[in-house]
Amino acid sequence: MKLAVGCDHGGFEVLESIRAYLKEKGIEYVDFGTHSTDSVDYPLIALKVAKDVSGGDADLGVLVCSTGIGISIAANKVVGIRAAVVTNELCAELTRKDNNANILCMGGKVVDGGTAVKILDKFINTDFEGGRHARRVGQIADIEAGRL
Repeated sequence: MKLAVGCDHGGFEVLESIRAYLKEKGIEYVDFGTHSTDSVDYPLIALKVAKDVSGGDADLGVLVCSTGIGISIAANKVVGIRAAVVTNELCAELTRKDNNANILCMGGKVVDGGTAVKILDKFINTDFEGGRHARRVGQIADIEAGRL
């Protein structure tokens, strides 16, 4: 598995915890920054991560800003991306099982580093269930493509 990760200044501390977890577990990732608390524009980072995931260079993505909301909105503008803001392990599990989310978004002002790592662990270790959910994810793709 290969991940694409990125954050803005509001998510830097949480992404530092995630980077440490990924290194510890030996999980391959490409890091699109940022690498400090200096102010940056989150849409540009979201775009890089989303393109990496949608292009198949990464299997899944992780984005962190202050709330997870802005960065998820930006990522979801890329065709094929299903970025979900998640605040707990249950939502991480269900967004993979039911929605086949491919980018996990979290907020640095919402979750701490330890919680973020638990959420990420659940997200990357849960598979899409398919079945009735596949029809619904297909409908989302149809909306995105203008077929509905």
